[in-house]
Amino acid sequence: MTLQGSKRKVTYVASYEAIAFLFGTLGFLSFTDSSLERAGALAVFASIFAVSWNFVYNAMFERWEASRIKRGRSFSRRVLHAVGFELGFLVVLMPVAAWWLDISYLRSFMLNLGLNIFFFVYTFAFTWAFDRVFGLPTSAATPQD
Repeated sequence: MTLQGSKRKVTYVASYEAIAFLFGTLGFLSFTDSSLERAGALAVFASIFAVSWNFVYNAMFERWEASRIKRGRSFSRRVLHAVGFELGFLVVLMPVAAWWLDISYLRSFMLNLGLNIFFFVYTFAFTWAFDRVFGLPTSAATPQD
């Protein structure tokens, strides 16, 4: 089954974020002294931001990807995709987490770094599995003669 366009993006983001919300809440709760409510609220913010960032980032990435001569999603292209997404996410979430959880920027950086390492692996694995189930997007598919 090949899923393309908006349906692909909505399915990807909804399924990715449902799982990510659970891991984010557990991460914020486990590695800070915050309450479940504060950790959950930060995870909600992170999820809302991630959904927005995901749409923007994936649109930019797929535009770039479509301009490449070599098609497909190699290991290095998947790594590039995951690293770019997580770096953009870190830039926004680190100061927000420091403020909301009332922790230092250094502690927020360390917390976010740990979460980013986890989510780097998660993003890579999730995207690979998603592509296996739903097929590659048009931007990565090999053109048929």
